[in-house]
Amino acid sequence: MQTSDSIVIIPTYNERENIENIIRAVFGLPKMFHILVIEDGSPDGTAAIVKELQKEFPERLFMIERKGKLGLGTAYIAGFKWALEHTYEFIFEMDADFSHNPNDLPRLYEACAVKGGDVSIGSRYVSGVNVVNWPMGRVLMSYFASKYVRIVTGIPIHDTTAGFVCYRRQVLETMNLDKIRFKGYAFQIEMKFTAYKCGFRVVEVPVIFINRELGTSKMNSSIFGEAVFGVIKLKVNSWFHKFPQKK
Repeated sequence: MQTSDSIVIIPTYNERENIENIIRAVFGLPKMFHILVIEDGSPDGTAAIVKELQKEFPERLFMIERKGKLGLGTAYIAGFKWALEHTYEFIFEMDADFSHNPNDLPRLYEACAVKGGDVSIGSRYVSGVNVVNWPMGRVLMSYFASKYVRIVTGIPIHDTTAGFVCYRRQVLETMNLDKIRFKGYAFQIEMKFTAYKCGFRVVEVPVIFINRELGTSKMNSSIFGEAVFGVIKLKVNSWFHKFPQKK
């Protein structure tokens, strides 16, 4: 049995151009990672590709198949619960499209496993603006959304909407995952905000984000809208909610 203390959760919808390459890239790292694909019924045959790869990597590659697009947030929550039912100590979020560089996974791992972080974030904005081939409108929208969230919530995090994250098991065990409500960018904000309010140490690791070369982006203005307006609700609700604390 090829055991690992780390699992990378990758949600997919129509990622046939990327899924095999991203899986092989992760499995090619010196550090042993497992992968859990959360597949939302892609009509392009993404699931079939993963199933074929499972024959090659039966002890490292796992998949949950869902019926239709149910949202990024619910995909990760399903993945978190699966990981907690197993023995993983470090649980990662990562996109399938190579905007998150697999070579940065060991750096996020080190930030938690060696340097004492409870949550490590692959951050675009902790040291300037580190994005490549993004349209200027998206750069500005993402950057100022993160600044806005930081001001409203008061959390000391530069890249509040980042989706390249490592969580210690204890963080997810402490949170009530069933009370995480948002689905898009606001989900990423809510997870970081909740971890911070629970007393966990959140650290940022500078990374470079590269816009996808293959496939179609799932980003749209409504996802940003959820983040902008949802964060106000998140902050107000926190005034009346007692967060469980890190032990």
